Amino acid sequence: MSEGERLTELAKRRGFYFPAAGAYGGAAGFWTYGPQGAALKSNVEDAWRDRFVLQEGHQEISAPDVMPEAVFEASGHLDGFDDMIIECGECGATHRADHIVEDNTDIEEAESLPNEDVMDIIADHDIACPSCNASLAGEPVDNFNLMFATNIGPGTSSPGYLRPETAQGIFVEFPQLSEYARNQLPFGVAQIGKAYRNEISPRKSLVRVREFTQAELEHFVDPEEDEPPLADVEDVTLPLYSGESQQAADGGVEQLTVGEAVDEGVVTSDWVAYYLGVARDWYERIGIDMDRFRFRQHLPGELAHYAADCWDAEAEIDGDWIEITGFAYRGDYDLQKHAEHSGEDYTVFKQYDEPVTVERPTVDPDMSYLGPEFGGDAQSVADALEALAERDPEAFEGEDVTVEVDGEAYTVPVEETDFSVETVTENGEHVRPHVVEPSFGVGRLIYTMLAHAYTEDEVDGEERTYLDLPPEQAPTTVGVFPLMDKDGMAEYAREIASALREAGHSVTYDDSGAIGRRYRRQDEIGTPYCVTVDYESVEEDTVTVRERDSTEQKRVSIDGLAETIARLTEGETTFDDL
Repeated sequence: MSEGERLTELAKRRGFYFPAAGAYGGAAGFWTYGPQGAALKSNVEDAWRDRFVLQEGHQEISAPDVMPEAVFEASGHLDGFDDMIIECGECGATHRADHIVEDNTDIEEAESLPNEDVMDIIADHDIACPSCNASLAGEPVDNFNLMFATNIGPGTSSPGYLRPETAQGIFVEFPQLSEYARNQLPFGVAQIGKAYRNEISPRKSLVRVREFTQAELEHFVDPEEDEPPLADVEDVTLPLYSGESQQAADGGVEQLTVGEAVDEGVVTSDWVAYYLGVARDWYERIGIDMDRFRFRQHLPGELAHYAADCWDAEAEIDGDWIEITGFAYRGDYDLQKHAEHSGEDYTVFKQYDEPVTVERPTVDPDMSYLGPEFGGDAQSVADALEALAERDPEAFEGEDVTVEVDGEAYTVPVEETDFSVETVTENGEHVRPHVVEPSFGVGRLIYTMLAHAYTEDEVDGEERTYLDLPPEQAPTTVGVFPLMDKDGMAEYAREIASALREAGHSVTYDDSGAIGRRYRRQDEIGTPYCVTVDYESVEEDTVTVRERDSTEQKRVSIDGLAETIARLTEGETTFDDL
């Protein structure tokens, strides 16, 4: 049984996650989080919010899952949010072409290859259809848009889409959000919410799904002035798999501190480097095995249309590397596109310390000349003249000036442009921020945490399975058991369970079966501590506290038990110190 299969079996049996709508045959790519999974998911989101929102001083919003078509037309998702698809000519089954190549060859990142190259590779290796085993050689590889379409309101006059990423809900609201930040850069806006992608071939349970939760941060910065606090993370060691190493015959993961990675130019963006350092320590905090972890740089063919540089945090499971987070420097692409399509101002006004006197080239084209001369293109020519005056005022020194609109050149007499250079006093300037984006896949984080926490050992000659989850992340903090359901032990145990719940702990009460079996049930869901009530408890107000990993037990007073559990969970004390 593979690591993933073993994990899926445990997840279903113990209530972490399972296929949704099973009574009706289910639908691939949709999963329901059970009681343990929902609690674990909540804990992961709280830990993310604590580190990337509260500690960083950022804002958090919650935008709609459905947005109008115009939003995604501006963002580029309608035209460029595609995966490669290939259809079997024999059985008609559709598959994701790059995944088929990766599954049947030594190529690791087929997604970065052109469609034609993927088609050639399928033919060269005579790759067969996974559904019917017919050859896929010669079948075309096409693009498939992953957006889920819908209609807003009755009829079809208001098309909309389920968001494929939470980021656009932040970008489109930037003018309002910048006001809340008092137009002071830098500032960050975070969001935890659902995203939807109509995956061609969902697989690997929570890894490749059609509905998933993202935790995204969009950090808006002035590219000319704002710098990250690199000193806070400069000594954090990062396992970096750079683009250069990926393309070298003997390349591999290199261990560099954040400071070294920046100084040597391995990570080109200081802001991305900062968040790699912050995230690396956070991954360890939530229980990801750092021996099965790396940061991989995107190759040129993989880079999204908006990204100047991008690194993925990847975790190893079943010998495969799974992306769990993307770190991208998106520049001003998103804000510029929404400004162009909406006509709204997507800039921040930056006040100067003192007024500045500058020379400002201006034009005021004579539309009575441009209109008859250029017809419907007159306004576009006027806009191009204005942009040229700002960019290259020397172009207006001759008798004529030429601008280009949609690939066609237009020549205008300079005297008809009313070009001049004015001396003006400015109190500030409008700055379009650049965006740094750490984007976390919550489901993939949970899948990785469970896979890395899964542990088997032997206790008293008996095989045991337990989840080595950090106490902070465990879905249940403490299990409370009466040794037997008699002589007042059960009532006493219920009182303790109630008191622990009132103190804010997640508690499971269990009086069913042998005490050893009850311990094993809690071990399998990662409960770090178990409290057992016995005869001595009733007589002396003490209980036995058992620690999950070592299975050691210690006698602890009931007085202050809730505080003791809290200090253990938060790492303020250790079990050995009790």
